[in-house]
Amino acid sequence: MGFVKREKIEQTVERRETSRDLDRLLEQLNDWRFLERRLAARDLAEFSGISDQLCQRLNIEEHPAVRAAIFSSLTQIQDEQAIRGFIELLRSEDPELRNSSIEALKQLPDQLNAEIESLLTDDDADVRIFTINILESLPHPDVPRWLHQVIVDEENVNVCSAAVDLLTELGTPSMIPDLIALKARFSDTPFIEMAVDLTVDRINASGFVESSALTAADDV
Repeated sequence: MGFVKREKIEQTVERRETSRDLDRLLEQLNDWRFLERRLAARDLAEFSGISDQLCQRLNIEEHPAVRAAIFSSLTQIQDEQAIRGFIELLRSEDPELRNSSIEALKQLPDQLNAEIESLLTDDDADVRIFTINILESLPHPDVPRWLHQVIVDEENVNVCSAAVDLLTELGTPSMIPDLIALKARFSDTPFIEMAVDLTVDRINASGFVESSALTAADDV
């Protein structure tokens, strides 16, 4: 009885060691069973240089659990290939892939830094809007500057609207002249006028609060 038990333990160890071999994991990533694909995707996070393979699988993977595991591993690997894969998925027709890519890129501010300016001038207006969605919660000090550049240079009204919405919270007094110029550029678009007025009011109100706080501190 003891011999049988030891044999089962040895077989279990052997299967686990085999499953963590890179070649075996890459094979397992295309297994017909979704659980095997999910385990492979999870374990591949420990290997470098395999982001392209994970991205290729992601483009054809349909099971949500496997997709989630692949996104998690790519976010942990966070190499250039992973970043490029996420960016390419911003163009996907699949909303789940697009949204997951946006969320993944939000977690990689340092790696994404070099890509932001080119994304904000991408030929596809939807990609520019998705990039602004990423900036909404991207912890990077250049976010206000990037948004400011959008309202100065952008010609698509929907992209500008997305940027103005964020500047309601992140705008500074130095941006007000360009916001007013933006409203003049799209004078035939009522929602831009309303958005700009709201943003300018918020910026002015924030400045007033800050000045009041400083005055109160000086009085003390």
